Amino acid sequence: MPVRATVFREGHDAVAATAVLVGPDGRDRASARMVDIAPGLDRFEARLVPDEPGRWGLRVEGWSDPYGTWRHDAEIKVAAGVDTELMLTEGALLLERAAARTGAEKVPAKAARVLTDAVTALRDTARPPAARLAAGVSPEVRAVLDAYPVRELLSPSPVYPLVVDRPLALAGSWYELFPRSHGAVHDPATDTWTSGTLRTAAEELPRIAGMGFDVVYLTPIHPIGTTHRKGRNNSLTTVPGDPGSPYAIGSKDGGHDAIEPSLGTFEDFDAFVARAKGLGMEVALDVALQCSPDHPWVAEHPEWFTTRADGSIAYAENPPKKYQDIYPLNFDNDPQGIAAEIRRVLQVWIDHGVTLFRVDNPHTKPLPFWEWLLADVRAAHPDVIFLSEAFTRPAMMLNLARIGFHQSYTYFTWRNTKDELEEYLAEVSGEQGSWMRPSFWPTTHDILPPYLQHGGVAGFAVRAVLAALGAPTWGIYSGYELVENVPRPGVEEQIDNEKYEFRPRDWSVADGLGIATLLQRLNEIRRAHPALQQLRNLTVHPTNDDALVCFSRHLDAEHSPTGRADTIIVVVNLDPHSTREGLVHLDLRALGLTPSAEEPHQFVAHDVLSDETYAWGEQVWVRLDPYVRCAHVVQVGA
Repeated sequence: MPVRATVFREGHDAVAATAVLVGPDGRDRASARMVDIAPGLDRFEARLVPDEPGRWGLRVEGWSDPYGTWRHDAEIKVAAGVDTELMLTEGALLLERAAARTGAEKVPAKAARVLTDAVTALRDTARPPAARLAAGVSPEVRAVLDAYPVRELLSPSPVYPLVVDRPLALAGSWYELFPRSHGAVHDPATDTWTSGTLRTAAEELPRIAGMGFDVVYLTPIHPIGTTHRKGRNNSLTTVPGDPGSPYAIGSKDGGHDAIEPSLGTFEDFDAFVARAKGLGMEVALDVALQCSPDHPWVAEHPEWFTTRADGSIAYAENPPKKYQDIYPLNFDNDPQGIAAEIRRVLQVWIDHGVTLFRVDNPHTKPLPFWEWLLADVRAAHPDVIFLSEAFTRPAMMLNLARIGFHQSYTYFTWRNTKDELEEYLAEVSGEQGSWMRPSFWPTTHDILPPYLQHGGVAGFAVRAVLAALGAPTWGIYSGYELVENVPRPGVEEQIDNEKYEFRPRDWSVADGLGIATLLQRLNEIRRAHPALQQLRNLTVHPTNDDALVCFSRHLDAEHSPTGRADTIIVVVNLDPHSTREGLVHLDLRALGLTPSAEEPHQFVAHDVLSDETYAWGEQVWVRLDPYVRCAHVVQVGA
């Protein structure tokens, strides 16, 4: 993680800084000398690696740098013949002091010899002044004093809180499904349905795990109300057998702490969780804090809802959408009572193995409630992760992240053009990364953007590459493999929306489309490359075609878990209908390479999607056909 600070002092003496990590046990765990990243603006940065989850601390120590001050002045004065002997003597005294330090600042013997050898050279009047100075400012001396600096006027900041979560909070792949659709059976003779169950849904888990997904996310599995039950495509008219929306939670069979009887029992749910765990996946559950008119809370706690002037309870609306089958909660009258009950409900599911929650519309609930709830769950169950589904204004989205949500849905779904994507990739991987971890989803069960409505198979491939490699966390909604792209007229959602009906699928069709194979390969690439499991290491590279987007992710050897540098370049053709070609202008330094002024720099570029190898340099010509190859995913120096 990058640590940045503005560090300055009065006068002209050199200033420096150290970033310090304080471990959960209160002890200093790691520190790093900060580097001036904006000369003249006093902006310093270091990178540190917290190595375990917990509540850490972060401190920045500003200090006066006597060696930096001496080196700056000596190089100017000796070259000009001003105070030459005085400057060399002062340097010798400073290095003597640095080598003789004791206690916590003691320099190892080998490093101390580097300094004392430099002292000898600085005092050797038989040598030319320039040679004596060169010994005092040699790379070896500077390396020692970078590692063991002489720090004066040490000025530490307060210790700032730093919450460190487990890796899945930053990097993972999610697969969303409606359990009732998997194994659902239609009887054409009577036009009736038999619901799929948690047991039949569990039969899909090997297929999902085979595509490399880390998390299987279930939409609500609670009892569904019958009052104002919605029919197909959100119709107010139902026919016998319509299952209703799983977001209309609550019936005579129970509320948020119960399971819809047609899906099975808690024993069946436990078996589902165990099967997922055995396949290397974790289970996420949707948390939708709303009720059907039949929910037990409506009768037991009418004060938890909004009563209108005519005495009716207000149902949910998101104009022009209306949800007559759902009552929103109103936290105004009994916030503590509601909070305690929701905390109890979450514990029920945590006790049954749920380790992640996708929270539906958290922006419609009070921020103090979330701040308390997330902190309380974190204190008892630090492994539990919360994903915020807040497609709302930026201020609310960002503040939900600031108060404790581990991950956030994003505007990626609607960023389609080259300019939009370049700007958004830079935004979410920049300063926002200090608190918001983005999750990129090409579609959801509520959203089918126009790009995918018209982009065909190539469009689905393009968006999968961008989502999987543009952010450490990404997800798809079940059916993405089948290129389900037919919208309900006039809205950005699928026709025959699965929220209101059973939707069993023929997965054998996916083999011919190739999207499932692509998803598997993308997840394999993500797991193989630690650079793709980081957020704040992204660089956008310019291209000369308005449909070609290029970005890279680089992780240097020092911070890579493999001990080797890892760099991936992604070039994508955003046009799902046409071949595009053009030049990509690569920033070699961002790739961990050193450009040469004498001759063009070339490197080995291995495309891990196509298994082809090229010689690339600062300028690369690419040609991408969306029907054959929509993207290059290149490993640098493989």
